[in-house]
Amino acid sequence: MSHPHPELPLPGPLPVGALRVVALGGLGEVGRNMAVLEYDGRLLIIDCGVLFPEDHQPGVDLILPDFSAIADRLDQVDAVVLTHGHEDHIGAVPYLLRLRPDIPLIGSRLTLAFVAAKLKEHRITPVLREVKEGDEVEVGPFALEFVAVNHSIPDALAVAVTTGAGTVLHTGDFKMDQLPLDGRITDLRAFARLGERGVDLFMPDSTNAEVPGFTTAEAEIGPVLDQVFAGATGKIVVASFSSHVHRVQQVIDAAWANDRKVALVGRSMVRNMTIAVELGYLTLPDPGILIDIKRVDDYPPDEVVLMCTGSQGEPMAALSRIANHDHRVEVGPGDTVVFASSLIPGNENSVYRVINGLTRLGAKVVHQGNARVHVSGHASAGELLYCYNILRPRNVMPVHGEIRHLVANGALAVRTGVDPERVILAEDGVVVDLIDGRARIVGAVPCGYVYVDGSSVGEIGEADLKDRRILSEEGFISVFAVVSAQDGSVIAGPQIHARGLAESGDVLEEIVPQVRKALTEAAREGNVDNHQLQQVMRRVVGRWAGTRLKRRPIIIPVVVEA
Repeated sequence: MSHPHPELPLPGPLPVGALRVVALGGLGEVGRNMAVLEYDGRLLIIDCGVLFPEDHQPGVDLILPDFSAIADRLDQVDAVVLTHGHEDHIGAVPYLLRLRPDIPLIGSRLTLAFVAAKLKEHRITPVLREVKEGDEVEVGPFALEFVAVNHSIPDALAVAVTTGAGTVLHTGDFKMDQLPLDGRITDLRAFARLGERGVDLFMPDSTNAEVPGFTTAEAEIGPVLDQVFAGATGKIVVASFSSHVHRVQQVIDAAWANDRKVALVGRSMVRNMTIAVELGYLTLPDPGILIDIKRVDDYPPDEVVLMCTGSQGEPMAALSRIANHDHRVEVGPGDTVVFASSLIPGNENSVYRVINGLTRLGAKVVHQGNARVHVSGHASAGELLYCYNILRPRNVMPVHGEIRHLVANGALAVRTGVDPERVILAEDGVVVDLIDGRARIVGAVPCGYVYVDGSSVGEIGEADLKDRRILSEEGFISVFAVVSAQDGSVIAGPQIHARGLAESGDVLEEIVPQVRKALTEAAREGNVDNHQLQQVMRRVVGRWAGTRLKRRPIIIPVVVEA
């Protein structure tokens, strides 16, 4: 369990006329965002995203929200509202729709296009309902109103959900860029109207709540990229999220201004940007500026820009493979690599490993630490304060962030006059009920990490990950012996083999007499059961490895009767 909350009981039945809110992801982490609202026996889901694994989760591809709390109630889900098209908000939709494919998906044009392309790969035909800012729709007992917000992807929406229990305003990811590239600002007038009507529960983005002031405008990145491109002598590689349409637009504009062609690298990057061009969210100064990756070698290095994935150090993404000489694209002295994204907490080591690898190859690496090549897509403290003062919410439940972000966001609410007792600091699985205008924690539901590992979903647990960590850090020793079926005496072996240990075979031979002696003694005492003999070998080898090698490897004992 990632957030077990043993101190909280399971919640009781939802009182008549009350609204229940439970986050199945996104509270206490940056990723796998998913909130479930319940009213009058019906459910509404806001976002359904993935979390990307960290170093201590080897072999894991993705981490999903825990659907178990609603698994037997999927027939009561009226819709899934998607606030925007980032993976941490839409990436788990295919796994939810595997359980019930006809759940309607509500979102903006670009968001639905991204999720539809993803679902096509999973062979799921979704039920889509497109909305835009200003639209008001009803699904079951939920009245939804959509508000324009800007973020690092076009077409982001906040959603106000009104029921008989009151109005909940969920911002999704947002900021207040006053100079957005697409001219679409966060609609503070709509926020003000909602504030006048009354917001009973405000659920704001917390990612940058610790950052003072205001988030820098996206428009400030363009000139910096143009300067970097103008000074580059070889090929340029730019890494960003595959859905960051605004950043790709700025890269294309800078490439055009510096007489370079752009090649998109990575399946998700090609898929998303193709959609963005088709829908008009990505503008090409000339159709010929985009070239296929296969044609890159037809151009001199100083005439190409490669736009790729891997800005978070993901091991299988294009940039990591380039740094490891495992990609058709090569970089070296004279080339420039730009990390056009910020670090997601937990990815620091992976990103710096890639930066060091690229630097070792001779490339010039430009990143947020040495140039303003990225700005955040999230509201800083100053912007959040504006929201609190405009909305004057009765209750606040910060969302989208680690614990420190949620706490910082709650402190901002208190500073603007929100009663501290009405600031709900919850983690994944915590159940919050809105009753008579008052929000309270009433319990918690199980909410663990669900791991995607290849084709398996939810089959890998913490015990498996622990074994993988031991294998990667401590190594593996197998012990094989043949014993008599009659008296348990050793007929052959024991043979010892090891993997992942620096010590030679000669060192391993030290333990063979001890294992044979222990088996002989066990047989003399009448312990001839295979399991007992295997445990004897495991204990002897384990003690020896701990004392002699200072290690705790995985030990696999095998006893065969003859």
